[in-house]
Amino acid sequence: MENYSLFFILLWLPWSFFILGDSQLLNSQTQALLQLKKHLEYPKQLDSWYDRRTMFCFLPPSSKVNISCEFHSVTELKIMGDKPSIEVTDFHGFPIPNQTLSLSFSMDSFVTTLTRLTSLKVLSLVSLGIWGPLPNKIHRLSSLECLDLSSNFLFGSIPPKVSTMVKIQTLVLDDNFFNDTVHVFDFTSNLTSLSLKNNKLKQGPLDFTSLTHLKVLDLSGNRLYSHLPTIPKGLIMVSLNRNSFDGEIPPQYTLLTHLQHLDISFNNLISIPPASLFSLPNISSLNLASNMLSGSLGYYNLTCGNNLEFVDISDNRLTGSLPSCLNSESGNKVVNFSGNCLSIDHHHQHPLSYCRDKVHKDQSTQNANGLGVSVSLIVGIVVIIVLLGIAFVIICRHYCHRRISEQHLLHKSVHENSATGFSSEILNNARSISETTKLGTQGLPPCRSFTLEELNEATNNFDNSAFLGEGSYGKLYKGRLEGGSQVAIRCLPTTKKYWIRNLKLRLDMLAKIRHPHLVAILGHCIEVKQDDGSVNRVFLVYEYIPNGNFRSYLSENCVGEVLNWSERLAVLIGVCKAVQFLHTGVIPGFFHNRLKTNNILLNEHRMAKLNDYGLSIISEETNNNYKVKGEDPKSWQMTRLEDDVYSFGLILLETMIGCSLAAKKEGILRDELACLSKQEGRGRLMNPVVSATASQESISIVISITNKCIFPELWSRPSFEDILWNLQYAAQVQDQIVNKD
Repeated sequence: MENYSLFFILLWLPWSFFILGDSQLLNSQTQALLQLKKHLEYPKQLDSWYDRRTMFCFLPPSSKVNISCEFHSVTELKIMGDKPSIEVTDFHGFPIPNQTLSLSFSMDSFVTTLTRLTSLKVLSLVSLGIWGPLPNKIHRLSSLECLDLSSNFLFGSIPPKVSTMVKIQTLVLDDNFFNDTVHVFDFTSNLTSLSLKNNKLKQGPLDFTSLTHLKVLDLSGNRLYSHLPTIPKGLIMVSLNRNSFDGEIPPQYTLLTHLQHLDISFNNLISIPPASLFSLPNISSLNLASNMLSGSLGYYNLTCGNNLEFVDISDNRLTGSLPSCLNSESGNKVVNFSGNCLSIDHHHQHPLSYCRDKVHKDQSTQNANGLGVSVSLIVGIVVIIVLLGIAFVIICRHYCHRRISEQHLLHKSVHENSATGFSSEILNNARSISETTKLGTQGLPPCRSFTLEELNEATNNFDNSAFLGEGSYGKLYKGRLEGGSQVAIRCLPTTKKYWIRNLKLRLDMLAKIRHPHLVAILGHCIEVKQDDGSVNRVFLVYEYIPNGNFRSYLSENCVGEVLNWSERLAVLIGVCKAVQFLHTGVIPGFFHNRLKTNNILLNEHRMAKLNDYGLSIISEETNNNYKVKGEDPKSWQMTRLEDDVYSFGLILLETMIGCSLAAKKEGILRDELACLSKQEGRGRLMNPVVSATASQESISIVISITNKCIFPELWSRPSFEDILWNLQYAAQVQDQIVNKD
């Protein structure tokens, strides 16, 4: 018996040395792992990585760390950290204490060390606080089949060299801060799963048809726009929700016979969803919620696929009856259809007129864009014809003669130190005000000139009983015109000797502006001094908004009913749209709009309307504040634009705190905003109504964009397009929480 035991031991020993030897790592691999531990700043998860004597390939796997080896090399490396990026709503490219790795961390050096693990097939580094741009050299990991770098702080573009990693099958870069375009997957045809959700990616049309093996595509929670991407037919799961895709759902999507899950909610998609989308043979979950889909599903002979279990068509503009296969009585499907205009009782449906009005407004916006192109084409043709005709000479002489007179006046006004800072060239281009100014004109009379007698009669000679208040732009009165309509009349005193014709040109520019979230200017009146014929006073006649200003709804100490967080967000979004229109929707743009909470009025539907906008073009005070000797007028405009961003940041802060910020110094405001970024600070500073009604994620998004708005460096402040996107996203997040409750 002892002989047999001895024989067995002698036989086993050589094999054991062979197995152990085969499983031991090359020195270069061991050194690379220890160097990675140093790069990651010695996380607790890697405490078992002592030194070069560590048996890495024999370490027991856990939920946090796992290493697999083949032929003396690491083939699989998975590390799960405790620094999730999901807790940070925005990232500026600098380390964050207790969230990211320190300032000494180098993403380039880290990836260089990784590339020494040449046999890696699976690499998963999640929630480790890794930060910086992902370098192109990542493609040197040519054996990679699965790469997961989710929940870190990677930003910039996804490196183009990723497209040369021909073996990669799964790529997951979720919950980072990539903010460039998606243009890198033209050649990675073996890719089966691509997930880039919750980044900041922004790009127009996307085409993934070259990824013929792709089964899972997740681009949700980004800033992608234009039409829905073109995708390969073999997809099983597609998530494109929470972006800005528009247009119709492509017919190609009805040919995805393998598709089981499709989520395109929270976009700007229009028209009727294709009926065959509901009857795809393998579809089990279909989410079309919170778009602008319209029309009647009842016109279709709509049938549902046998595997369809979940359908969400809520918060669109759908009308008519609900198809029978979507009724709650038809099988075990879960169907959400609230927030439409369907002919169903007691299911939270809007009246039919609501959806029709929404569709009409959507079409008006699209038609306005198309009209601009058509007008440009027609004008071009007319100019060519006129150039070839003798009539052009006559018209040109007459036109030039008239313009010389106007330019002479404008040239003189600039030399007289005119208050606007706009050059004569820009003022003469006032006729180029965008076609989109036609928005919001429904029900409003055309702008006209008023006589002083009309205004005296409307206000009972500007009696104290008609006095509404006084601001930085003069006194405000309430009046009633001869036809019975109520108006607000602003008296603008001026000490400048404007030429009447020049002043009227400026007022006409201002009066052409129309937008649903702007208080409309109905007309103006110029009072002239009798002795020298100069301008004495200027009156602007506005539509009357009855429900007071935004500030009166922000705290319990105010007279109005306090608004909850969702209502405040709706007001902020409306004002943001108005200011974005003033900056980019008209030519020339209107800047330095004196944005304050008491300049935001609420109508009977609590819709926000911005008041006292654009008055800098007739106010000399702005010129004195912003003119720098020798500075170009266009640079003044940029300064004013940035001022609007800063002022809007103060409005955001006041909306959260609930009290006026006018008397507070800038340093105190920054301290308060910093406190709001912490939970204990929110409990101390935030308005109780906001605290009680706002979700933490929604309020964090607004705090982040507020911080950017009041950033000291002008170049670091966001555009109003960025501000609007963040506010709309905060509203979507808030709505999701409210709907769950």
